[in-house]
Amino acid sequence: MRRPSTLISAILVIAALLGVTELRAEDIVRIGVNDLLSDAPFYIAMDEGFFAKQEIAVSFVHFDTGPEMIPPLATGDIDVSAGALSAGLYNAVARGIDLKIVADKGSTAPTYDYVPLMIRKSLVDSGQVKTYADLKGLRIAEAGKWAVQSSRVNDALKRGGLSFEDAVHVFNVSNPEQVTAMANGSIAGGITTEPLATIAVRQGIAVRFSTPDLYPEQQIAAILYGGPFIKNRRPVGERFMIAYLLAVREYNDALEDGRFTGPAAKRVTRIVIAHHLVKDPTLLEDAYANGCNPDGHVFIDSMRKDFAFLKSKGAISGNIVADDAVDDSFVLHALAQIGHYQHAR
Repeated sequence: MRRPSTLISAILVIAALLGVTELRAEDIVRIGVNDLLSDAPFYIAMDEGFFAKQEIAVSFVHFDTGPEMIPPLATGDIDVSAGALSAGLYNAVARGIDLKIVADKGSTAPTYDYVPLMIRKSLVDSGQVKTYADLKGLRIAEAGKWAVQSSRVNDALKRGGLSFEDAVHVFNVSNPEQVTAMANGSIAGGITTEPLATIAVRQGIAVRFSTPDLYPEQQIAAILYGGPFIKNRRPVGERFMIAYLLAVREYNDALEDGRFTGPAAKRVTRIVIAHHLVKDPTLLEDAYANGCNPDGHVFIDSMRKDFAFLKSKGAISGNIVADDAVDDSFVLHALAQIGHYQHAR
């Protein structure tokens, strides 16, 4: 369900303070969000004035799920959105839906993981589940159906010498529902995103079973530009990317090994809390943040790997490859203006 929330007036105030006196209607960018922690760079860019410096105003349109953003993105009703990578997204591209993946929004870092495989604590404590081989026959949940998390589960099963079919897969169980389902024993575990994973650990419901080395640098979610935005307002899209990457860099400056303990932590956590991306501020002390490439590029190798897995399961139709969904020209243009990232120390 779409819930419009316009923040243009706030941007205009910031713009005035920065000496930007004119913002044209064509410089207003409508962003689809679903209020996840990975939306933080959008709000950083707004609150820190990065959008205003690029003479852009933004309007946030709230959606309950990522797939709901696809039709309005393709028709130009919104310009930018976040998208979890899935067979559904690739099938939309194969059908000619007008959109492109343009930058990283959520990925797994080499040393920390914000989408771990969680297993019910009672199963681990009892010794029933000790290794990946013990996943055989267990009910494992995922938030969607045939998203790239399926490839992640497949990697876990392969670690135990198992095939994908050796587990019982329960699709379309939202992350909050996964915590409840583990608590009542209806599933053994699931690929659960932060901060729900930390909540499950805090409440003694589940443990982090996988470690970051299960699948580092997996592309989970991406920034999408709608085709009309790319074709008709390319200069605005280029300026938007500059502002976005500057915000992603501040986000990365707030992190040390996945925790909000970096040099910019106070500024970033203030913004996250102000926009209710995490309802409980204490979770920011314990939860792992999503990775997001400060140079913008998506992890194309992981996209190709996950695409091939989903294709092998018959989930993707059409004559495309993963690369067909990607347009990295906006990131390359931004990097030519702002250079490569150096972590603040």
